[in-house]
Amino acid sequence: MAQTETPIVNLTEGASREVARLLAAENQPGLGLRLSVRGGGCSGLSYEVGFTRQEPGDRVAEFEGFQVFIDPKSLLYLKGIQLDYQGGISGKGFVFQNPNAQNTCGCGESFSV
Repeated sequence: MAQTETPIVNLTEGASREVARLLAAENQPGLGLRLSVRGGGCSGLSYEVGFTRQEPGDRVAEFEGFQVFIDPKSLLYLKGIQLDYQGGISGKGFVFQNPNAQNTCGCGESFSV
């Protein structure tokens, strides 16, 4: 029986819709969603989200209408992550559900492994 590989990243329907909307507003062909990790935050590592072009070595996840880029170092911490978008009056914006995180801070913006 073949073993299935864990997807690089999963986006909920809400996150996909919001990313597509924001990228359309940028109106710059070739831009994609970049997910990365940097040192810092109250739990040791912080998530970064932005729009960039693909860089050499990036892992690429294809979604309808856009791509998600993750650099090799960040991939160690982000593989299998789910990105959600919570809008509305008390929404938090993009929310990460990281199966690799052992500890997460109260705000959900940093984590440790």
